[in-house]
Amino acid sequence: MLTLVSFGQRIRNLRVEQGLTQQELADKMFVSRKTIGNWESGNRLPDISMLSRLARHLGVETYELLDEMYRENDEPPTVIVAIKETEVVNSFVQLIGDTLPNAQVYGFDVFSEAHRFATGNRIAVAFIDIETNYDSGCVLARLLGDVSPRINIVFLTGDFKNVGAAWEMHPSGCVLLPLTREKILREIRNLRYPVKNLT
Repeated sequence: MLTLVSFGQRIRNLRVEQGLTQQELADKMFVSRKTIGNWESGNRLPDISMLSRLARHLGVETYELLDEMYRENDEPPTVIVAIKETEVVNSFVQLIGDTLPNAQVYGFDVFSEAHRFATGNRIAVAFIDIETNYDSGCVLARLLGDVSPRINIVFLTGDFKNVGAAWEMHPSGCVLLPLTREKILREIRNLRYPVKNLT
């Protein structure tokens, strides 16, 4: 659901943070003050050619504005689990679902399916196994990051020696298996990009 009003409010808040009046922002963007007013009131959206310019003058990245535009405030957060073993996926989906009752939890034992799912859904947190197939786990994490730069990647491993270069990807966290309710909650409390209504 496109939330025009919340997007407009976000533009207004960022403009005020930058110490700009509507007219000053309009002058920087070479548009009318009325155009800025329409964006801030939620009556209109900037077209794609204006987004990067708007983001630059508001001091944020373009994806941050896009993320705000398409945030689904009334939808529960989506969490995925990607592990090669089907039985483990099922048990982790159940455990995470019980621990995070407000989240929609999906499991994948085929990493390409997880990537395909991410291209059409906004994922808040992805728990990804890097032990069974280290390269595939890291590749999936990179692909998910390309789809959504604000996704929280939490690596799962049976031995921290397997993490290696995965830390160079700057994940939100890493869990030493076995996965428990306490470990899930610890990661959720320390997410790089906090998510409302997960617990």
